Amino acid sequence: MAYFEEISKIQYEGSSSKNPFAFKYYNPEETVNGKTMEEILRFSVAYWHTFTADGTDPFGVGTAIRPWDHLNGLDLAKARVEAAFELFEKLNVPFFCFHDSDIAPEADTLKETYEHLDVITAMIKDYMKDSKVKLLWNTANMFTHPRYVHGAATSSNADVFAFAAAKVKKGLEIGKELGAENYVFWGGREGYETLLNTDMKLELDNLARFFHMAVDYAKEIGFDGQFLIEPKPKEPTKHQYDFDVATGHAFLQKYDLDQYFKFNIEANHATLAGHTFEHELRVARINGMLGSVDANQGDTLIGWDTDEFPTDLYSTTLAMYEILLNGGLGKGGLNFDAKVRRGSFEPEDLFHAHIAGMDSFAIGLKVAAKLLEDRVLEDFVADRYSSYTEGIGLDIVEGKANFHKLEEYALQLGNIQNRSGRQERLKAIVNQYLLETLAGK
Repeated sequence: MAYFEEISKIQYEGSSSKNPFAFKYYNPEETVNGKTMEEILRFSVAYWHTFTADGTDPFGVGTAIRPWDHLNGLDLAKARVEAAFELFEKLNVPFFCFHDSDIAPEADTLKETYEHLDVITAMIKDYMKDSKVKLLWNTANMFTHPRYVHGAATSSNADVFAFAAAKVKKGLEIGKELGAENYVFWGGREGYETLLNTDMKLELDNLARFFHMAVDYAKEIGFDGQFLIEPKPKEPTKHQYDFDVATGHAFLQKYDLDQYFKFNIEANHATLAGHTFEHELRVARINGMLGSVDANQGDTLIGWDTDEFPTDLYSTTLAMYEILLNGGLGKGGLNFDAKVRRGSFEPEDLFHAHIAGMDSFAIGLKVAAKLLEDRVLEDFVADRYSSYTEGIGLDIVEGKANFHKLEEYALQLGNIQNRSGRQERLKAIVNQYLLETLAGK
């Protein structure tokens, strides 16, 4: 059955195209720095927002019109698989991602839930045989069900900890079965509402124990996907333990987990933490911890996680700048953890949204590559810090200076002369490169 029968395969038609069902800037075969756009960007469709979300918000019921709405249970799950692979093929994306509860309904018992997952996993595997699409990552939903009211791996209830472990065990088995390139941990309820009733040390210790168990089991079954932690400061808890990349990195280092984990960085989570998207990417990159990206954006006028499709070209440019400096995303990718707006409820809006996001990152890629090729920012930064390449600055960098030597040097200084950081000029240059790329120069 065709679920999007009126929509043909999306093709690249160039910036002059007026076809709403065509890429204007994303050409999967175009090479940038010796690789194709498809190889660098590694786009992925998020199963949850695209196939299970219905537009429900805190003030209203769902508005989404979907061709599979009349079904339920396993019949609904099977229809979503059919629709998913149709959309993957028509968008020509190389990857997709899912939570376990996205692909199969949770039953009354864990045993029955496993059975549902086995049915749908087998169906997905069968579809993958005739498709180029691969599983970028999978994960376990350990935040929706009431059992996770106090968390999962950080729950005050050991029974919940055990149940969560069983879910992740099954998730790793599914990931291995489907050839997942990563496995993600998003601690939606791994945090607290108030310290008045929280044993923070026990919760953090237990979270680390949980991660070590996952590492051990992955080795046991031969699952070689990269483990990823997705930071978020709040929502749904008041304070989540994986607040941002820096906090998460400190946690991983303390518990000897940093050799096994990297970060899956979401743009909207960065802004909720009070950072820019590019800040979180850079903190991960300079620490060798940049693994994958959830590509979306938030609304600066709204203080929660709106998960909008990315269309901010300045943001996609600076994001791709960090990703290119990282040498790419390795096993990771750009997963559209984004949902169409509640008012965009027709099936074709799913295509419009992904086209917009893919074009936006394609533009960001081209601008970032040109900035790096011309060494616009690198040369400026190198010149700005040139005092550390000779004299007392070089002594500081090489560890040859101490307070005695620095005091002796400082006592001989006259007026210290600083140089402008040229922030406005650099932003204007980025704008210039962006506009030139859009103009096809």
